Amino acid sequence: MSDTREPTCRVVRAGETITGKQALNYNVGVSAESVGATGIHMQIVTIPPGARAKAHKHEHHETAIYALEGVSHCWYGDHLEHHAVVEPGDFFYIPANVPHLPYNPSDSETARAVIARTDPNEQESVVLMPELETDAVK
Repeated sequence: MSDTREPTCRVVRAGETITGKQALNYNVGVSAESVGATGIHMQIVTIPPGARAKAHKHEHHETAIYALEGVSHCWYGDHLEHHAVVEPGDFFYIPANVPHLPYNPSDSETARAVIARTDPNEQESVVLMPELETDAVK
């Protein structure tokens, strides 16, 4: 449900933890639902030690990530053939429609990051890609 009030500046506290379609935990801040946003969504993602997302892409929407703590890794590309390591203080950009699979290889350290996406509803653009899931990707 979108906010129909007059647009104005708002302070938003991160919401309760939700688990997205991609199997990651999120605390939503700015969204269509929380403030009536029409072009952006901002949240915190938490990837517990040893956890990984499901392979997915965000149809028609770009993603920008800023790593806060922990080291996360991400397979990306049409066949998840590319790999990135994202450390605290790094920015990571994912273009629209690019398949990716983030994960946390640590046995003990949680990874957290701020995510901004051009989809104000966030989960609506998520397209799961189970055909890319393999035992070799981890």
